[in-house]
Amino acid sequence: MTTTPVTLTLTSPDDTAALAQTLGRALGAGDCLLLNGPIGAGKTHFSRHLIQSRLDTPEDVPSPTFTLVQTYQAGTAEIWHADLYRLSSVDEVEELGLSEAFETAICLVEWPEKLGPLTPRNALTLTFQPDPADEETRILTLGWTDPKWTPIVKALPK
Repeated sequence: MTTTPVTLTLTSPDDTAALAQTLGRALGAGDCLLLNGPIGAGKTHFSRHLIQSRLDTPEDVPSPTFTLVQTYQAGTAEIWHADLYRLSSVDEVEELGLSEAFETAICLVEWPEKLGPLTPRNALTLTFQPDPADEETRILTLGWTDPKWTPIVKALPK
């Protein structure tokens, strides 16, 4: 993580969708977003809107909870949306082909702690937390070590 994570307050699902669309425009092949947070924190909602904002032709973007990975062709970039919640070992991650996708696709990974040693070092980590005072609000913390993310995060609406 960067020494100074950035925290944003998203006061509605629309705020989360708008942030996803803005961030989505800045992504390219080889970029990875690690999406942390409890069930219901907004990870899939964020992913759905990011993916839909990149598609040339609108399509349904289901949660990959049961399929584990959904892929989408978005212009010149392929997007991989993975939900690793049901995995029990790093070997299962390897079988999905995620290691190769980290190099060639835009990857959105829910439950990234399941990646273990396969976690990409150049990823942007987004941690979603529900606000106990307001069920619509999410507190989003962004962290990174790769300096490429600094100008991207600084350009996000506050």
